[in-house]
Amino acid sequence: MGHLDHAAFGWLTPVLSYVMACTGAALGLRCTVRALGADGRSRRNWLVTAASAIGTGIWTMHFVAMLGFSVGGTEIRYDVPLTILSLLVAMAVVCAGVFTVGYGRDRTRALLVGGLTTGLGIASMHYLGMAAVRLHGDVSYDPVRVALSVVIAVIAATAALWAALNISSPLAVTVASLVMGGAVSSMHYTAMFAVSVRVVPSGEILPGATAMQFIFPLAVGLGSYLFLTSAFVALSPTDGEREASASAQRPIESATH
Repeated sequence: MGHLDHAAFGWLTPVLSYVMACTGAALGLRCTVRALGADGRSRRNWLVTAASAIGTGIWTMHFVAMLGFSVGGTEIRYDVPLTILSLLVAMAVVCAGVFTVGYGRDRTRALLVGGLTTGLGIASMHYLGMAAVRLHGDVSYDPVRVALSVVIAVIAATAALWAALNISSPLAVTVASLVMGGAVSSMHYTAMFAVSVRVVPSGEILPGATAMQFIFPLAVGLGSYLFLTSAFVALSPTDGEREASASAQRPIESATH
């Protein structure tokens, strides 16, 4: 059996991946709160932003954590198309979950359907990402731990969507996103501990790209997207602030005419 190391860089990758997951969650919850206060096209745009933030956060968390994953006796490469597919799956599925909740008539049913969809999506994103791993040897999974990781993903997603519907104060959003980041991270590491690798030493060159060639630049790009969007959302006025500034300008206009 190959020796698996889940934190080859020490605490750096687990902590950084947790921060990414929390940032994505906080931004996503904030956007969902804004979406529920808006309607029409504005609501749709906020929901899409929320989904892309949560999806990006989860995916970046997964692959930043994967940067710290190493197996004794073999190098690791990543299949590029599969890795990108896992990102698209994360976005699409979170989008479906967020829209189910954003437009659901029956709150409870929307939550359960949205949570289940999103949770299964997060899990499939994770295992697609794992399927993209290329190494010298055979990868196998412990079915009990795989099942546990899927259950954690569904619970985490449902809790996050519930938070998005019921929480609007900045402090509560912060707490919810820390919890959600923790849930996503624990799902990731549960799923990683389900993995065992039987290394078959080989001189052949592995297909795919190394983490530093491909995963690292992509994670940096997506991380930048998250932080820039967070700044934009934090600075854009809420509907209440817009109305206040509009009513403040009216007396000035009537005075000048």
